[in-house]
Amino acid sequence: MKQMLNIALPKGRLGEKVYGMFAEAGFECPEALEESRKLFFENEETGVRYFWVKPSDVTVYVERGACDIGVAGKDIIMENEPDVYELYDLKAGCCRMSESALNDYVEDCTRTLRVATKFPNIATKYYSQFGRDVDIIKLNGSIELAPIVGLSDVIVDITETGTTLRENNMREFRVIANLSARLIANKANYEFKKEMIENVRKKLEMLSENKA
Repeated sequence: MKQMLNIALPKGRLGEKVYGMFAEAGFECPEALEESRKLFFENEETGVRYFWVKPSDVTVYVERGACDIGVAGKDIIMENEPDVYELYDLKAGCCRMSESALNDYVEDCTRTLRVATKFPNIATKYYSQFGRDVDIIKLNGSIELAPIVGLSDVIVDITETGTTLRENNMREFRVIANLSARLIANKANYEFKKEMIENVRKKLEMLSENKA
């Protein structure tokens, strides 16, 4: 039986875009984009098996070896710090992690900074660089609402166009990190399937270079 490469892709627009890159690089599996409740698809001819998973779970599937490689946003990698190899920046899903606040906000460095975020680890590490005393408030949605109702002073969140911030009388104060989709690999599986994984990485890299 032919050895297969198990690939975790994030559900949604980013995953579909990334799948298009894999397909263009020669690792197509047309069934993967069909309307279906199936969660995995394979193409023995190209030696790939794709799994659609929740974006925040890609690193878990790869780190624990259920999948050999996967595509995860840099934000998820920074937040979860999985023990995986980060092989390549796919330059897809580009955005940034920023500190934002109301337009008229003025920081008072004499008191604890209240920070609302979906990314407590990223925020904690960022402010620790400056020795800033912070109160991290973990939220799961509508982060922009926190400063408006006085729950927080600032937010740390993903920003792409800044439209939501502007519509809520807010602006970016600092860019913490530039984000994009990254190709990651399980460390043990990488050694076992190194030739297959490197073949995928190199073809994706060549595809990107040819489009540059």
